Amino acid sequence: MALAASLTATQPAVAQPAMRLGTQTFVERVSTDINGRPRRTLASAERVGPGDTLIVIVHWRNDGAQPVRDFAVTRAVPPGILPDISDPHMQVSVDGGGHWGRLDQLWLPTPLGGVRRAVAEDVTHIRWRLPEAVQPGRAGRLSYRAVMR
Repeated sequence: MALAASLTATQPAVAQPAMRLGTQTFVERVSTDINGRPRRTLASAERVGPGDTLIVIVHWRNDGAQPVRDFAVTRAVPPGILPDISDPHMQVSVDGGGHWGRLDQLWLPTPLGGVRRAVAEDVTHIRWRLPEAVQPGRAGRLSYRAVMR
């Protein structure tokens, strides 16, 4: 239950107080219809287990009176989930939001003083840069898939 609460909690926008962000998380269930084809449905993420596929939807809205420029929708990746980072517009961080890029551009220090290439399990945050100014009242959403570890 605590995991479900952390996945759906609203996190405030950091740099632009006019921007409101919210998150919804669902579990994707796959069943077979009468014709033998897979049927995908979304269910509440109240109970999730290892291997479950999650659909995370991030809603954003400019509640201010002025356009917001150069805004990045940023979300922490909750512990225990592995995000699908295949979206080419998504940037990731493996150090709590200190550095951003595509996963193949990021490195982490090793205990013996070296470095290693970051892997998907290292992702701590994800973000998308909104390509244009967000006018007052404008809203949108972004989504990604993740798998419970």
